[in-house]
Amino acid sequence: MATQDFLVELGTEELPPKALKPLSDAFTAGIARGLEDAGIAFGKVESFAAPRRLAVRVRDLADAQPDKSVEKRGPAVKAAFDDAGNPTRALTGFATSLGVTPDQLDTLETDKGAWVVYRTVEKGRPTVELMPELVEQSLAGLPIPKRMRWGAYRTEFVRPVHWAIMLFGNKVIDTPIMGLTPGNKTRGHRFHCPKSLIVPTPGDYEVVLKQEGYVIADFAERREQIRSGVTALAEKEADGKAVIDEELLDEVTALNEWPVPLIGRFDERFLEVPAEALISSMKEHQKYFHVVAADGEILPLFITVANLESKEPGQVISGNEKVIRPRLADAAFFYETDRKTRLEDRVEQLKPIVFQEKLGSIYDKSVRVAALAKKIAGAIGSDPALAERAAMLAKTDLVTEMVLEFTDLQGIMGQYYAANDGEHEDVARALNEQYMPRFAGDDLPTTLTGCAVAIADRLDSLVGLFGINQPPSGTRDPFALRRASLGVLRIIIERELPLDLQTCCQWAEENFTVLTEQNTASTVVDYMLERFRAHYEEQGIGAEVYLAVHARRPTQPLDFDRRVKAVEAFRQLPEALALAGANKRVSNILTKQGGDAIAETVDKNLLQDQAEQALAEQISQQAAKVLPLFEQGNYAEALSSLASLREPVDNFFDEVMVMADDDAIRNNRLAMLNQLRNLFLRVADISLLPTAS
Repeated sequence: MATQDFLVELGTEELPPKALKPLSDAFTAGIARGLEDAGIAFGKVESFAAPRRLAVRVRDLADAQPDKSVEKRGPAVKAAFDDAGNPTRALTGFATSLGVTPDQLDTLETDKGAWVVYRTVEKGRPTVELMPELVEQSLAGLPIPKRMRWGAYRTEFVRPVHWAIMLFGNKVIDTPIMGLTPGNKTRGHRFHCPKSLIVPTPGDYEVVLKQEGYVIADFAERREQIRSGVTALAEKEADGKAVIDEELLDEVTALNEWPVPLIGRFDERFLEVPAEALISSMKEHQKYFHVVAADGEILPLFITVANLESKEPGQVISGNEKVIRPRLADAAFFYETDRKTRLEDRVEQLKPIVFQEKLGSIYDKSVRVAALAKKIAGAIGSDPALAERAAMLAKTDLVTEMVLEFTDLQGIMGQYYAANDGEHEDVARALNEQYMPRFAGDDLPTTLTGCAVAIADRLDSLVGLFGINQPPSGTRDPFALRRASLGVLRIIIERELPLDLQTCCQWAEENFTVLTEQNTASTVVDYMLERFRAHYEEQGIGAEVYLAVHARRPTQPLDFDRRVKAVEAFRQLPEALALAGANKRVSNILTKQGGDAIAETVDKNLLQDQAEQALAEQISQQAAKVLPLFEQGNYAEALSSLASLREPVDNFFDEVMVMADDDAIRNNRLAMLNQLRNLFLRVADISLLPTAS
């Protein structure tokens, strides 16, 4: 079958920069999925995205769908003909629905009898007929929250569409899409090349735009050009390093078709303002990259990316310097003004700010978190008074001018203002560390005071919202409780804190008087322990290991983690499969014979067979060895030692009948198996691991 390259381009008004990459990815994926569903063979699928265009190129696209055999089953042969052998209404109706006569039908013999069937070959549709439908379907499925109309058109899209290209080889597919008749003409840069450009074939697309139109259509190529240009400019002009935030880089890439980095300066007096405020001002409002010296200190420089090659770049730089000056002046004013009022004097301002209608104000939350942080601090060997103080001040920077203007600075500015007020260093740092980790992989609090406040703040939200029956549901999690749970678990495990979730959640529950749900603390603990599952899957630890530990419901995250790591190590041992199988067998036997009612004391005088005597001796020796290890939390060494039980366990089941006729002997053997199982249960339910077949 012959193949050609295919190209579709949609030319628009400037697309939303933060949405450009997701739109492009979805457009490309939609076309690839449509081709797969249609059964058309194709090669590489390439995406292009710039401020005024979305395009997809498909390499080596077959010129038609393959022909396919079609078989449609009709009535049974018995029902298709009457006693005289004439077609019944069932047969003629089936034939008529297909547009054929009864003599054009075949017979299909099956185990359940003979059936009338219609067999034919359905010819594949030409690609040029299918592509407009596939393009429209892909465009209709784009993640666009709110579509718009323009002019007199009834067509809807994220921005007005002004031109379209659809090429299959060098042939234009002129079937209308998005209310426009496609051609082979694109448009160049709005200023450098404000005219139409002919694209002869799909393979010429980005070359024509780059060489004639001053447009780099490939998003990834444009992104890397900006990265290298910004980096080189900082090194050349300032002997510094440009700090490139990946999200900002994506946004700047989506704003420019022909990027030209330029470096500008701002007054050094602004360096008295915290660097984070300067960076936020430059990044959020102006999309500038900031520059730092070798020691990491911010320099009075910024790099902007212009969307054109100016004949007078100095004018462009000067214009940007004029724009950034009042922005930084605002930040300096906010900083100076905020420092005139102590954070402790802002606590009352938190009372009118609602945290949650039923759970009260931010002030109410601060009081609860302070009480909880005080207890947690005592439990982890930190200073309770410092934790209580930090928690009461934790949200006060929310009412400062700086944070009201730059919301991403909450906590960061709190630390600066607390230090300015002369608060203890741990208190000041805790005001920032309360939000750590802000996202997956983010840094954790470095101080124990920060840990106490961060944990208390999250647990207060979890217990409060679960307690009024507002847990996360599906994809809806307005208070980010999933992230809060993972944050608590990470802090406790990675900072090795001896905290019990059940105890901490009960402490949190005691601070509320409005909760309506029963057993809220236990419900929250179960929810948090469930978050462990995805946490370990990301580390490559199988769900069966998590489930084996979860079955014992250890509520100390650090202890839970040690058990998981120990079971994962045990699972790698050659004895693991057999012992897991033995545990499963033992569990089934004990459950059928009374479960928890079975004793655990073994009478050595009732041990008859050599295999059971050997197993009893090994269990006794192992118990003496591993019980102290369990008490120390050294689960890995304990399980490694228990692996030596494989041979005596196998011998026991091969040679001994557990369910002996004599009640005393039978019960003694059950007690020994109960001893065996309980040793493993001190870590996890090993029977839930995969077993040997």
